[in-house]
Amino acid sequence: MKTFKKILLSLLIASTAGTFSSVTLAEMDSGRIAYAPAEAIDLVAGKTKVALDALNSGQTPDAVAVLVKDALDASKEINANDKVDMARSRANNKLKSARKYLKENSPQQAEQELQEAYKGFLGLKELL
Repeated sequence: MKTFKKILLSLLIASTAGTFSSVTLAEMDSGRIAYAPAEAIDLVAGKTKVALDALNSGQTPDAVAVLVKDALDASKEINANDKVDMARSRANNKLKSARKYLKENSPQQAEQELQEAYKGFLGLKELL
């Protein structure tokens, strides 16, 4: 009887852990848009290209830094696998350094970093 109680209790705990797990009940927030990995890559590459075009058209470094921040925020939507995440991180580092150069008022260096980030984000599609 003592062994039966232990088995019954362990089965009860195992079944409730699977039922009330946060992963089991996880769902997307209402109002939040979920992107497929390829769509998210296109979105971030597009935002990076907009920032690069704004820099080339002569906008102020502060305005371009806002566009770069927007691209950085959007890059969090790229979720595929570990290889993609590592490459995304490298491209993010380029965006961060471009933003730093924009704050230091070095547009030529920022442009170079933005071009490398743009190429990095476009290269993510090959890793899918």
